[in-house]
Amino acid sequence: MEAKAILRYARISPRKVKIVIDLIRNKPVGEALAILKNTPKAASEYLIKLLNSAIANATTNHNMDLDKLYVAETYANPGPILKRIMPRAQGRAFRIKKRTSHITIVLKEKVDK
Repeated sequence: MEAKAILRYARISPRKVKIVIDLIRNKPVGEALAILKNTPKAASEYLIKLLNSAIANATTNHNMDLDKLYVAETYANPGPILKRIMPRAQGRAFRIKKRTSHITIVLKEKVDK
């Protein structure tokens, strides 16, 4: 049994998100939230909301126990790139790539042996 939450078209580069994602992979949900709240990166705002959404999905839709939940999988894939033009010297124009991300968090319950 797993619960999933997906954020599509987040206006942040996947490279920046992956740095923060690596901190919370395979951590219990409470610890992952604490890490995100104390991480001074722009991606942690997106991930806090997404993790809370995954927790809500797990508890309401799948009747999973909140104390046993952990972050099983998390990944950030590139979304579409918004291409913009920046005027430069002598009439030139440089292209600016505004990258987007599709971020996924999958929660599972720990199995006691």
